[in-house]
Amino acid sequence: MHGEYKVPGGKLVVVDLDVEEGVLRDVRVAGDFFLEPDEAILAIDRALEGAPSSTDAAGLAARITAALPGSTVMLGLSAEGVGIAVRRALAHATEWSDYDWQLVHMGPQAPALHMALDEVLTAEVAAGRRAPTLRVWEWASPAVVIGSFQSLRNEVDPGEAAKHGMTVVRRVSGGGAMFVEPMSTITYSLSVPEALVSGLSFADSYAYLDDWVLGALADMGIRAWYKPLNDIATDAGKIAGAAQKRMVGPDGGPGAVLHHVTMSYDVDADKLVRVLRIGKEKMSDKGTTSAKKRVDPLRRQTGLAREQVIDNMIASFRDRYGLTTGEVTTEELARAEELVQTKFATEEWTARVP
Repeated sequence: MHGEYKVPGGKLVVVDLDVEEGVLRDVRVAGDFFLEPDEAILAIDRALEGAPSSTDAAGLAARITAALPGSTVMLGLSAEGVGIAVRRALAHATEWSDYDWQLVHMGPQAPALHMALDEVLTAEVAAGRRAPTLRVWEWASPAVVIGSFQSLRNEVDPGEAAKHGMTVVRRVSGGGAMFVEPMSTITYSLSVPEALVSGLSFADSYAYLDDWVLGALADMGIRAWYKPLNDIATDAGKIAGAAQKRMVGPDGGPGAVLHHVTMSYDVDADKLVRVLRIGKEKMSDKGTTSAKKRVDPLRRQTGLAREQVIDNMIASFRDRYGLTTGEVTTEELARAEELVQTKFATEEWTARVP
C-alpha cells in the first residue's frame, strides 16, 4: 500500500507498507523533508511496525513521538503528518496527479445559479460522469451568500442588502456569510472525488485542498497559511474563507467533495459591516474587535489586477496538476437552472433557518 501527504506549510511524506493479520508490516517512510539525526527515520519505521491497522492518525503519531531520539529535529515533517500518510495508504487514497483536471471558467452568472452549479457539478463528479473540476466563478451581481445552517435574520440586515442591490442566497455548505461584489471578490470551487481526501479528517481535508492556492499566492509574493478551521490568512490579516459539502455517490457508494473558497480581492469594509450583522462573539473568536480589520484584500497585497490574480492562480494549478479547459454541459446547465427555480431562488430555502 502506498500513501502520500503534504504537510501543510511543509514537505511531502510518502509511506509504503503492507498489512498482515491486522497489523502494519514492512513500513517504509520517505519524503523530501529534513530530519536529524539520520537514525530517526529508522525509529519512525520501527514505531509503526506492528501497529494495529485500525490505529488512527493521532495514535500513530503518539507511537512515533515516543520512539524518536530526544535530539530529533524535524523540518517540513511532523509525527502527525506521517500518521496521516499511513491512514491514506490504508484507505487507498488517490493523489492530485491521478486525475485529468478540468477548468470551468464561465462568464458572469447570477448568485443563485452559482449555488446550483456547485451542487450539480459535484453530484456529477460523485456519479463519475464528470472529471474533477476547478470552477472559477464570475459574479453577475452583488450578493450575500449565507452558510447552510446560518440564521438569515441573524446574519443579514435585509434593508441594507436591498439598499445596495445585494441578492441574499443560501449555499449547500456550512460556514459563514460571504460578502460579494463582482469586481472585488475571487471565488472558486473544487469538485473532487472523495478518494482524494480519503484518510484525512474533515479538518485536515481543508488544509489539503487549500495547499495549491497557498503556493499560487506565494508565487505572487504573498506568504499565506491555512488557519483552522477554514480560513486562509497572511501577516496582514485574513484573505479568504473556505467551506465544504460531502455528497454521496450513486446507491450510497463513494461520493465527492465540494470545496469552495471566497477570496477578498478588494472590499468595501463600511458597506460590509452595514449589510452583515457581525456580532461581538464572532469578533472575539477572530482575535479582533473590528470587522474592518478581519480581511486584508489581495489588491493591496499584490498590486495586481483581479483578472491577473485569477490567471496566475489558474496557471499555478495547471503547472502543478495539469488542467484542461472545459465547460458546463447543456444537461448540467439545465439541471442547475431547474434547481434555481425549485430551491436556490426560493424563500423556503433561503429562509430555512429564519
